[in-house]
Amino acid sequence: MPAFRDFNFKLLVIEQLMYTDETLTPAFRIADCLKAKGIDDPQDYAYENDLAHTVLAEARAHFETLEISTELLATVEELTLDGGLEVYQECSPVWDGEDDLYDVGSLDDLDLLPNLRLISGLDDCGMGAAFDHEVLAARGIATD
Repeated sequence: MPAFRDFNFKLLVIEQLMYTDETLTPAFRIADCLKAKGIDDPQDYAYENDLAHTVLAEARAHFETLEISTELLATVEELTLDGGLEVYQECSPVWDGEDDLYDVGSLDDLDLLPNLRLISGLDDCGMGAAFDHEVLAARGIATD
C-alpha cells in the first residue's frame, strides 16, 4: 500500500474518497468511536479535555493507519481545500478553522495521485501555502 508523507494531504484525499465519492468505506465517525468508550458527545469531550485545536487521538490513529489502495488513489481527480471539510470535523469536532492545524506542508504525496487534475479552493483559503502553482501546472493540475 502507498504511504503518505503528509498527514494533512492524506486527509484531503480521504475527504474526497470517503466523504465525497463514498468509495473508501466504511466512513469513519468520531462519535461512534467515542461512544464505544462511553463518551456521548464529541464536542463536549473536546472542550472538557482542552482538545479544541488538536486532532483527537482516536481519529489520528484511525486515519494514519488507514490503507488506501493504488487503484483507489488513481480514481482521485479532484481535491478540495476548505476549512469546513467533513474529515476535519471527524478529527476535531470543535475546530474553528482559525489556525494552521490542517495546512498541508508538502507536495511529495502528489505522486500518489496520478489522475489528479484539479485542486479547488486553493485561492480562497489560507490552507494552500505549500501548493506551488508552478509545480501544479507542470503536473497538469489546475486550480480554482
